[in-house]
Amino acid sequence: MASNMILAILFSAFCLQANAALDNTFDAYYSYLWGGDHFSINPQRTEVQLKFDNSSGAGFSSKSNYASGLFHIKMKIPRNKSGGIVPNFYLMGLPVGGDASKPHFEVDFEFLGSTGRLQTNVYNNDTGGREQKFKLWFDPSADYHIYKILWNPSNIVFYVDNIPIRVFKNNVPGVLYPNQPMHIEASIWNAQFAGKVDWSKSPFYTYYTDFGFYGCPGNNMAACASERFFWNRYKELNTEQKQKMAYYRKHYMTYDYCAQSATRKAECAYNNV
Repeated sequence: MASNMILAILFSAFCLQANAALDNTFDAYYSYLWGGDHFSINPQRTEVQLKFDNSSGAGFSSKSNYASGLFHIKMKIPRNKSGGIVPNFYLMGLPVGGDASKPHFEVDFEFLGSTGRLQTNVYNNDTGGREQKFKLWFDPSADYHIYKILWNPSNIVFYVDNIPIRVFKNNVPGVLYPNQPMHIEASIWNAQFAGKVDWSKSPFYTYYTDFGFYGCPGNNMAACASERFFWNRYKELNTEQKQKMAYYRKHYMTYDYCAQSATRKAECAYNNV
C-alpha cells in the first residue's frame, strides 16, 4: 500500500511538472547530433542555425524518448530558393543512427526544397508511403512559423501555425498505430524526392527556435497514455477545427496518397473527416 501511494505521488508530481511553464532553451530538451561546424547556436542557447552545402548538412535530436506529447518548434527555412534540400522536424521510432530503410514508426514534417512545399508522412511500422503535400499559404523562409505534432493514444494531428492540416486516427480496424516510444530529430539534408539542388545558391541555412514542448519522457507507453497529461484528452478535433482543416486541405493540399488508387490505404476512409 505504501509503495503504491509513493508511486501515485511521484506520478502526480511528474504530471504537474509536464504542465508547468516551458523552458524554451535548446539544452533543456535537445543536443547536437551531427554536422560539425554546420551546426551553430547563439550565446543565449535560444536559436539554432543548420547549414547545408555540398560538404555536409547538420542536425540535432531530443535527449529523451517520448511515449506521447504535444511537440512543436518554430522553424525558418532557407531564403535562397532551390529544390533538393530537406529542412525538417519529425518524430523517429528508430534509435539515433538507425537504418531508416527498415520498417519503423515515424511522423514527419519535411520541406521539399525551399520554395514552400511541405510534405507530411506517417511511417506505421513500415517504410511510409503516406505522403500528403501542401503549398503553404505564406513564405516559410521570411519568418518563423510554428510546426506542431500532437501524438496521443487517440490520434496524430499535424498543425501549421496552430491550424490542423492532417489527422491520422487510432481507430481503424486492422491498421497499426505508432505504439512505441519515439524521439525528436530536426535536420537539413538533400534527397532526390525533393528535386535537384541548385548548388549555385549554396550554402543554405535553416533556423530553429522555441524549443520547449510538452511530452511524456521514457518508454512506458501505458503510463504516458494517462489523461492526467492534458494532450491525451484531445481525442478529436472540434467542429471549428474540422472546418478549418477542410478549408486548408481544399485550398493548399497538392498531393494526397489517399486520392491515388495505387497508394491508397485502409485508413484513408477514416482520417481527415
